[in-house]
Amino acid sequence: MVRPHLPLNALRAFEAAARHLSFTRAAIELRVTQAAVSHQVKLLEQRLGVTLFRRLPRGLMITEEGLALLPSLQESFDRMADMLERFHGGHVQEVLAIGAVGTFAVGWLLPRLGDFRRQYPYIDVRLSTNNNRVDIAAEGLDYTIRFGNGAWHDIEAEALFEAPLSVLCIPQIARQLEKPEDVARQNLLRSYRHDEWPDWFEAAGVNPPQIRGPVFDSSIIMVEAALQGAGVALAPPLMFSRHLAGGAIEQPFPIHVSKGCYWLTRLKSRSVTPAMQAFGAWMMAMAHETKEANG
Repeated sequence: MVRPHLPLNALRAFEAAARHLSFTRAAIELRVTQAAVSHQVKLLEQRLGVTLFRRLPRGLMITEEGLALLPSLQESFDRMADMLERFHGGHVQEVLAIGAVGTFAVGWLLPRLGDFRRQYPYIDVRLSTNNNRVDIAAEGLDYTIRFGNGAWHDIEAEALFEAPLSVLCIPQIARQLEKPEDVARQNLLRSYRHDEWPDWFEAAGVNPPQIRGPVFDSSIIMVEAALQGAGVALAPPLMFSRHLAGGAIEQPFPIHVSKGCYWLTRLKSRSVTPAMQAFGAWMMAMAHETKEANG
């Protein structure tokens, strides 16, 4: 595509003046004179054959033609500024957008992310969290880490590891739990997956009680409720190893129930960038270590 000559100085002067609605403040930002900004805007108006500003006694009022032009310029200048900021130390930083289930992000990924940063200092990781419901395309994500069975439409999924669920509670409540049947008398903190507690009681050889208790969309919030003594949580001990190691919570029974697996996922239509390739390989290596450590 052959582009026409772009009057960059005039476009920059107009964009700054439009943000400030003042030639004077635009001139201060651009480090030129007010007359220079006014001159550049007038040249742009002459080239386009429109009036971009109404000159008022105090400041400027942008016209409809100016409003039509402004968003494209602002987006273009912002993208150029973002690109320039990615150059550092003779390298260009690749941006890698990752979405992860909050429990996984806090309990597993964050403690290890420093290792990835040390290995790949020129990959700029942008991490967002979700409750397992995410639109990769709409959110512009390169990868997402989800929990489930790996069957998502138009998604390439690589299994990381399972994180079986078990009973977690504060030590004061754990002392009241001599046998699995005792759990049924506690306030049962639940996720939106209604089969988890019944499956745990079945694994424990106990007839499931009527399950009552508050429902949480995140194991992080559920375990926080357990830490505050609100009841017993059914959550993955692997994701709360620091709480267990510190004694804040306990796992009173070695009974687990597996409800799925964590997966590294991406759109099948998404071309794999060097940053994605590096992160994917690193994730699989870290996941392998986790599986080895947990048998």
